[in-house]
Amino acid sequence: MLEKLGNAIKKATDKISNAIFLDKNLVDGIVRELQRALIEADVSISLVKELSEKIKKTAFDEKIKGIEKKEHLIKLLHDELIIILGEKKELTLKEKGQTRIMVVGLYAAGKTTTTAKLGNYFQKRGKKVALVGLDVHRPAAKEQLKQLGEQNNLTVYVDMDSNDPIKTWKKFKKDLDKYDLVIIDTAGRHDLDEELVKEIKSLNKEIKPDETILVMPGDIGQAAKNQAQKFANTLNITGVIVSRMDSTAKGGGALTACAETKAGVYFITTGEKINDLESFNPQTFLSRLLGMGDLESLIEKIHSVTDEKQQLKMQEKLAEGKLSLEDVIEQVKSMNSLGGMDKMLSMVPGMGKAKIDKSQLDTQQAKIAKWEHIMKSMTKEEREDPEIIQKQTSRIGRIAKGAGVNNSDVRSLLKQYDMLNSMIKESSGMDMSQGMSQKNMQKMMKKFGRGMKGMKF
Repeated sequence: MLEKLGNAIKKATDKISNAIFLDKNLVDGIVRELQRALIEADVSISLVKELSEKIKKTAFDEKIKGIEKKEHLIKLLHDELIIILGEKKELTLKEKGQTRIMVVGLYAAGKTTTTAKLGNYFQKRGKKVALVGLDVHRPAAKEQLKQLGEQNNLTVYVDMDSNDPIKTWKKFKKDLDKYDLVIIDTAGRHDLDEELVKEIKSLNKEIKPDETILVMPGDIGQAAKNQAQKFANTLNITGVIVSRMDSTAKGGGALTACAETKAGVYFITTGEKINDLESFNPQTFLSRLLGMGDLESLIEKIHSVTDEKQQLKMQEKLAEGKLSLEDVIEQVKSMNSLGGMDKMLSMVPGMGKAKIDKSQLDTQQAKIAKWEHIMKSMTKEEREDPEIIQKQTSRIGRIAKGAGVNNSDVRSLLKQYDMLNSMIKESSGMDMSQGMSQKNMQKMMKKFGRGMKGMKF
């Protein structure tokens, strides 16, 4: 994600830091590299030109001397990039009563999947959530939302037979009163035409949403500014979610467009999985671009894969030292669903360049499936306390035969259990419901990274 831009910024700051003198040739070279990277990331030409002029002006300001000038220039570069990305904007729900969010956007922006991701995000944080499908024009929209709800334990209200969004809303309105949060998926068009504006305005009048969120794809490029401006002027957009930030190096266009039009970004989506939704913080986003990590987003991702009840249950088991084989495997699956070890390690300060052999990661899912298959041949007692299997080796043969695997496969599972159990227990001081310290998070992730490297997949 925007890797070229991150490398260009790192290269620029390194050149400034290591330079003995900031002469014209060096500054011009740094500016050219930054311009190229920013334009490739679809940042608008006017913003690129403005940043270039500020760098040159600061570099040759005679009032700033020596090392102080280099520090000043690096700080200027950092601060200006933060301004380009925009201010942090948080989506907060009502403490009492119901919050209604209406999701809007053009065709193929990813509204329906983003609606499900947003519902999952808040459900994992203890909110009672309902999704409502009011996209009556795209044939597969209602079915898609329904399937996403079934796959991810989300409550969905759709009327498969109705082609009237207002009637559909009225039909379910009374049923929706019991939810803390209601998220409404609306129809899109190829453009923000009169028909779409009329429909959304009618829905807005009927639903009275607390938030109207625009979903804009990250690969839209320079067209992002015009789209953001038109939606913001016409529909009173309260915030933006930038989708498909994982699939393009051009996400800068959408992010900077939102900053320019003052339509702040609430979230970005970074993959196809239900948990691939991150709150957007320009400071930490830039930190990750520079390879400096982003613990805040990683902690948020950990909250996204387990709900509050599961977190509390795991904490109780950790405190009692009673982790079962199933608990450990579930933790591995949760870690895996965070988006891959490389992505997780990139968020940990000092671990951005850590790499795990891809061949190991490619077979990870198959190995977990095999572990679960082996567990089905175990008794409840054996799953709860795997040490009894190690004490009575005759059990290994019985389990292997029942699962149709070799004895060595069962021994391998027990070995991984011992290693992962020890690793998880060492991180038991972290309170995942209240947050965790940077030191503890770094320790856990480094151990997990080393553990993944040591696994014989």
